[in-house]
Amino acid sequence: MENIGTKKISSLLLEYSVPAIMGMLVFALYNIVDRIFIGRGIGAYAMAGLSITFPLFTIYIAVGMLIGFGGGALVSLKLGANKKKDAEVVLGNVITLFTIFSIVLMIFGGLFLNKILVLFGATENTIVYASEYMSIINKLVFFNFLGMGLNNIIRAEGNPKIGMIYMILGAVINIILDPIFIFTFDMGIKGAAYATALSNVVSSVLTIYHFMYSEKSNVKLKLKNLKLNKKITKEIFSIGFSPFILQLGASLTAIVLNKTLLSYSNDLAVGAMGIINSVYMFISLIITGLIQGAQPIIGYNYAAKKYDRVKQTLKLSLRIAIGLSVILTGLIFSIPHFFINLFSDGNEQLLFIGSNGIKIYLSFMIFNSIYIIGSNYFQAIGNSKLSTKLNLLRQIVVFLPLLFILPKVFGLNGVWMAAPVSDLIVGVFTFLALKKKSTFIMI
Repeated sequence: MENIGTKKISSLLLEYSVPAIMGMLVFALYNIVDRIFIGRGIGAYAMAGLSITFPLFTIYIAVGMLIGFGGGALVSLKLGANKKKDAEVVLGNVITLFTIFSIVLMIFGGLFLNKILVLFGATENTIVYASEYMSIINKLVFFNFLGMGLNNIIRAEGNPKIGMIYMILGAVINIILDPIFIFTFDMGIKGAAYATALSNVVSSVLTIYHFMYSEKSNVKLKLKNLKLNKKITKEIFSIGFSPFILQLGASLTAIVLNKTLLSYSNDLAVGAMGIINSVYMFISLIITGLIQGAQPIIGYNYAAKKYDRVKQTLKLSLRIAIGLSVILTGLIFSIPHFFINLFSDGNEQLLFIGSNGIKIYLSFMIFNSIYIIGSNYFQAIGNSKLSTKLNLLRQIVVFLPLLFILPKVFGLNGVWMAAPVSDLIVGVFTFLALKKKSTFIMI
């Protein structure tokens, strides 16, 4: 870990962010691959049904980030302050917290799943697909948590490549199992759910093995540390609260978004939104992976009071994020049909709605990338309050009112416009906050 405080920042960012980006992309693939096979192999309404599950799936991600991102950032801070034993307590507490939340969510989801899905926008055309998929994911949500959450700690302890390998292996298993379960075994959308769940099981087992037996692990899993420590738990929740709120906000906006789409169009617009969300997730997780890879560098050097290195890491991360956003947005505007057809069985109405929607919805990703970098940066240095404010601004304060106002003026296009207008407003606010709090003058 000592090289984080001395090695060239660009080399460190490459070393840590590339595996983190790969890990994030692999995480996105779990969602994207399911959507591709379901959309192309089962049909547009199955895609719409899967889109209805997005808010609930996002709640699971929120819990994973609350504990996993909070725990990962805290491990970085503890190791940077030479408190290895405290870092190991964090690891044990993270696993216990995941266990508790998994049990609660499995019980709650088992009792009220269909009612929740109807509340989220499921119709008679989509409820069967949504229910079949989510009932399986819900039963094995513990492994979803471990696969995502513990990977953050693997990166935080200084082993980003190992975390990347585990995530890639899980994604490969998912890609292999999807067509086998969906088509060969004729399991339909249930097959996609089982493929995702089983791949998460594999990733989880590998991460637990790493922390218990691998010589490369710098933080060890010990049974005594499974007992919850009030102070550590509070710190985990404090740091992880911002991304938790971000994802809960994303869940709420997805619910309102689905309802609004149904008001101004039909189930196929919801299916198109599912495709757009997959593309958005792909882009945003690249940016998130970049800053998550930078997080151990920022956290360690911030704790070690090497503030110039913290500022260098932030500035380089912003430059890369903005560059990537420009390139990826350009691709979306150049070939929108490609992205929609990737998830479609050839439905012309879905293609028309989706091609128009994706260009509008993702038009200001450059500002969204500034927001993602900034909110995660403040989280990494322990300023969770500012990070939370930015996330609430994006998801609740700005986006939701626009989602009510713009469609009344522009119809369906107004639904798509709510995202880029929000990105513009919040991106500017984030830049100003970074300029004030981080004392950097130019990107």
